[in-house]
Amino acid sequence: MTASSLTTLIAADGDAMRRIAGEVLAPHLRAGDVVILTGDLGAGKTTFTQGLGAAIGVRGPVASPTFIIARTHPSLVGGPALIHVDAYRLNSLAELDDLDLDTTVEDSITVVEWGEDKAEQLAADRVHVTIAREVGGEVDMERPDEGLRTVTIRLVGERWAGVSLVG
Repeated sequence: MTASSLTTLIAADGDAMRRIAGEVLAPHLRAGDVVILTGDLGAGKTTFTQGLGAAIGVRGPVASPTFIIARTHPSLVGGPALIHVDAYRLNSLAELDDLDLDTTVEDSITVVEWGEDKAEQLAADRVHVTIAREVGGEVDMERPDEGLRTVTIRLVGERWAGVSLVG
């Protein structure tokens, strides 16, 4: 059985989402870590990744790689690169496998948006982040960062045994 721990936080807006990523999760990340992001369109997956990128000191801007599928952000501070993947347009595990992420995963921090049920093959030890927007109403595309989100971070595997995200 694989160890697993759960942390749930509330983000009031995009800045809070970036802070959760940068202050709660990023300090624990290292090369070889895989983060799988789940949430509806506009939930804040890319915003979360922006917070990670800023905290670990990678070259930006971190933007959604929807059309190019994967983007590499090299470190500006001698740390691991951030590999940012958008699996939304991928239809199968084989298509994700075709990206050859397994060749970079050891040396990078790999973040896969829309990766649930696709990216688990990359690492037995991984982080699942689920972002849920408050219920009711459409996403205001004029102000997409507004609105409460519940951010649930699940640490999976022995690598995360004993790690506490909030203390």
